[in-house]
Amino acid sequence: MIDHRLSGKHLISLGVLVAAIIVASIQPLEMQSYLLHQTGTLFMIGMLIFCLYKIGLSFLSFNLYILFLFIHIVAAHYLYSYVPYNDWIQTLFGFDLNALIGWSRNMFDRFVHLVFGLLLYPVFYRLFQVWLPQQKPFTIFLLVIQFVMATSLIYEWIEWLIAIGLSPEQAESYNGQQGGMWDAHKDILLATVGAMFTAGIKDLDFIFSYFKLWKWAISLPIIFHFLQFITRQYLAVINIIGGIGILNLMCVHNST
Repeated sequence: MIDHRLSGKHLISLGVLVAAIIVASIQPLEMQSYLLHQTGTLFMIGMLIFCLYKIGLSFLSFNLYILFLFIHIVAAHYLYSYVPYNDWIQTLFGFDLNALIGWSRNMFDRFVHLVFGLLLYPVFYRLFQVWLPQQKPFTIFLLVIQFVMATSLIYEWIEWLIAIGLSPEQAESYNGQQGGMWDAHKDILLATVGAMFTAGIKDLDFIFSYFKLWKWAISLPIIFHFLQFITRQYLAVINIIGGIGILNLMCVHNST
C-alpha cells in the first residue's frame, strides 16, 4: 500500500526518531562534528516527508529510511570512527567481532555506507518508478544503482569540502577516514553492493522472469555487458576521486 500523507503510524515512527535525536544530543563525543552530521539528518527527514507527499511511499520503505537515519544518529553521537559496536557485541554475545574477522579499524562507518544502499534502495526505486513510468523494471534497477553511486560520490565530495575548513584533528574525527587512502572508494562500493543486494531480494520476481533458466545461454552476453557497465561506473568514480585527491595534494604542495 502506497501512502501519500503522514498518518498516525508515520508520526509514531518519526516520534521515535526524534526521541533518538534528543538522546543522542546528550553529551556527544564531539559537539561540532555531531551538529554537522545532524544537519544532514534534518535534511534527510525533510526529503523523506517531501517524497512521501510527492511520490508516495509504502510504510515499509518509510521505516527502512527511518532505520537508516537511526543508525546514522548513533554514528553521529559517537563519531563514525569511535562507535563501540565491538564492545556491545562482546557484552551481548561474548565474542570479539573485530578479532574474529581480522579488522584493525572501526568498521561502523563502512557499515553505514552499506546500509545506505541496503535500506534506501526501495525509496530510490519508487522515485524512478514514478518519474519514469514507461521504463521497464530492469532499466529502473540500473538507474537506481547509478543514483546510489552518484549520491555516494556527492556525499564524499561534501565531506571533503567540509573537512577543508576544519583542523586536521576535527577533519579526521568528522570524516572517519582512519588513515585509509581508499576510504571513499570503499564507501561508494559498499553502498552500491548494498543497493544491489536489496534489489536482488525486492525485485527477485522480475529478475527471475527476465532471466528464465532456459534463456541463460542467450542472457550471458547481457550479464557480461551489465557487469562491464557497473565496472566502468565504479572506475569512473575512482578516477574522479583520485583526480580530486591529486589536485588537493598539488595545492598543499604549492602552498608549502
